[in-house]
Amino acid sequence: PGNIGYLLFDGFVVDIESAKPTIYSAHKFLANTIAIIIDLRENQGGSPEMVSQIESYFFKEKTHMNDIINRSTKDTTVFYADPAKADSLNLAMPVYILTSHKTFSAAEDFSYGMQQAKRAIIVGEISGGGAHPQMPFSIGQGFVSSIPFARSYNPNTKTNWEGTGVIPDVKVEANKALSKAQELIFAAQQQAAKNEKEKQR
Repeated sequence: PGNIGYLLFDGFVVDIESAKPTIYSAHKFLANTIAIIIDLRENQGGSPEMVSQIESYFFKEKTHMNDIINRSTKDTTVFYADPAKADSLNLAMPVYILTSHKTFSAAEDFSYGMQQAKRAIIVGEISGGGAHPQMPFSIGQGFVSSIPFARSYNPNTKTNWEGTGVIPDVKVEANKALSKAQELIFAAQQQAAKNEKEKQR
């Protein structure tokens, strides 16, 4: 209702090239909406490269979004939202991202990056708080421990969301986040209305 775009996805897959046609089509379908709601309430993460791919649809200029600093290899991977990766599709409308306590890892990377770049409003619950990539290490006698080997680093905040989660701009229970985002969009539309007819609509 009201020409609001809604995009639900539950994972940032690794195989970008295979997923790209579907991702592009989904965003293209929403290109003429007044605002987009991206629902990450059940998204528990995945590939940071896919995060960068999807961020690229929402920026007109190449924008530094996140670094992953790898302690074991002593190197840093820098991630940009880059319009060159978006096949000439740029979405300039307001973006609202829905989060829950289940939102984790790469889904938090996307939410946090978009929020700190002032490109999205986060609506929902504080996310899970996983910013440090982990891998299994053998600790002997058949036991394996999952231990962080790297950390995310946001160029704007100089930190990340590890342990704290992504803090929503508008806190609300996860099951009420969609209707709350719609309410915020309609309120913003009313404020921007140029005449009474637009306001009523």
